[in-house]
Amino acid sequence: MRTKPSLTLADVKTMLAASEAKATANKWAVAISIVDEGGFLLGFARMDGAPVITAEASLGKARTSALTKRPSKFFEDFVKQRPAFVSFPAGLLIQGAVPIVHQGECVGAIGVSGVQSHEDEQIAQAGINAL
Repeated sequence: MRTKPSLTLADVKTMLAASEAKATANKWAVAISIVDEGGFLLGFARMDGAPVITAEASLGKARTSALTKRPSKFFEDFVKQRPAFVSFPAGLLIQGAVPIVHQGECVGAIGVSGVQSHEDEQIAQAGINAL
């Protein structure tokens, strides 16, 4: 039997703090969702001033990234080529989430919503870089 790495609560708290710090430094009000490899929520923060819808959007982006082991931007671009793919059941196909990979294994993802999609992805990447 093999051993698979997984996120700890300490990891989640570290990534949330780093993501929030990146957003705060840029005066961005966002929602941040961190999920495990199955897309189940491990950590969440909605910053003051972030619209309510950002909570669901950040989670949908994170689920997409975790379940597919790819940045959500991959699917945003893919749908432009194959519009029928928009019904893909994995979550929300919009840039703003990145998978968390450790020792070659996807252990989860961070999804962010609230500013422009490329900025959401910068915030998510800041969280991963903190590990």
